Amino acid sequence: MDRVRTSGANATEPYPGYHPGALTAAGETAATATIGRDTADDGTVREVVEALAPLERRAGSEGELEAARWLVRRLERLDARVALEEEKFLDGWAGQLVPLGLAGVAAGSVVLTGRARRLAGSIAAVCGAALADDVSNGTRLWRRATGTERTTQNVVAELGDPHAEQTLVVFAHHDAAQTGAIFDQSFQNWLSARFPTLLSRWDTSLPLWWPVVAGPALIALGAATRRRGLTAAGTLGCAGATALGLDIARSPVTQGANDNLSGVAAIVELAERLSAEPPNGLRVLLVSCGAEEVLQGGIYGFAARHFPQLDQTRTFMLGLDTVGSPELILLEVEGPFVMEDYPVRAFRDLIAHVAAQLGEPLRRGCRSRYSTDAVIPARAGYPTAMLCSWNPHTKLLANYHLETDVPENLDYRTVKRAASVVEAVARKLADKSASDT
Repeated sequence: MDRVRTSGANATEPYPGYHPGALTAAGETAATATIGRDTADDGTVREVVEALAPLERRAGSEGELEAARWLVRRLERLDARVALEEEKFLDGWAGQLVPLGLAGVAAGSVVLTGRARRLAGSIAAVCGAALADDVSNGTRLWRRATGTERTTQNVVAELGDPHAEQTLVVFAHHDAAQTGAIFDQSFQNWLSARFPTLLSRWDTSLPLWWPVVAGPALIALGAATRRRGLTAAGTLGCAGATALGLDIARSPVTQGANDNLSGVAAIVELAERLSAEPPNGLRVLLVSCGAEEVLQGGIYGFAARHFPQLDQTRTFMLGLDTVGSPELILLEVEGPFVMEDYPVRAFRDLIAHVAAQLGEPLRRGCRSRYSTDAVIPARAGYPTAMLCSWNPHTKLLANYHLETDVPENLDYRTVKRAASVVEAVARKLADKSASDT
């Protein structure tokens, strides 16, 4: 069997299943004959979204648990081997990070008085570093020191050949986010209307976290250089970021139809297809994680439990997150501060190739300044990719973290298309595995 030998994240040597130049008409048919079923029939995806959207699925809540149990029952109807796996996570996100912002405001105020300038500047620098570390899924010392351990549940279903050499892991998350003023999309909507040519070339999300960390950084710099203007700007920045964080902490949880019941619904749709026509020579794990919206929770438990049994040279990781906007895209790079390419470009090339075979090419080269569950398998070295979606004109995720993220506003056609692309990838990998055998 051909296997990639990588020396870097973007190695492009042939990976199992990616040989577009060698495709024959028979090969095309084998991989895609059962793909692209009537996309007007959105019964399954609509069923999943409408059943789970009314549940308040805050990370670690009873509603999140109820959603996980519903998914277990739904997947068991398809004769999948399903497990409900309880995992621990440290609560985080807005409420946990607000004290760092308050400490930044206090440090800036002290620097402005001229007293204890070096000490206060150092405290501001530590606050900024702790913020950047936490949202980047670093060591998370602050969260470990102050966070509350809570319980979430991952749903893991297995289909296909349990003894196959290769495994495709398809993952999403079933918890939902809190809304807040920071997620208002008016500015980017205005930008797209005012400068449509600029947005058409824009494939990277706005750096939401940069201003948050810039506040304490400016305070530290102002303290070191004795420039009151920098310190004042940083103090105001910390105050603004803290206010926005408090707003998120007190805001309601969205229904999360797009983020991310769309991904969960696509997984159930995929399970129905693979159950009806199982792929030979490929093991498929369908995973719905909990607590993603605290900046990665349940995915850590899945990694600790399953990664030791998943060979990096024989396992592929494909995420589905917010796939209910008008245009399906292939996310290839992410990072709130430092952009990290997902490993093994050839796997992403395979996904783009089979999507093109289905008649609707994916937009390539998309980059996220947010963090997703994909960062965990990517850092572990697995071939990783993420399917997302956006409005092609505004480059916005439809209704992202807004109270308007409800089933009525979901583009079910894109959700179905995401399931079709993943199904095509699974069958292509299975075809290649069978031919090698």
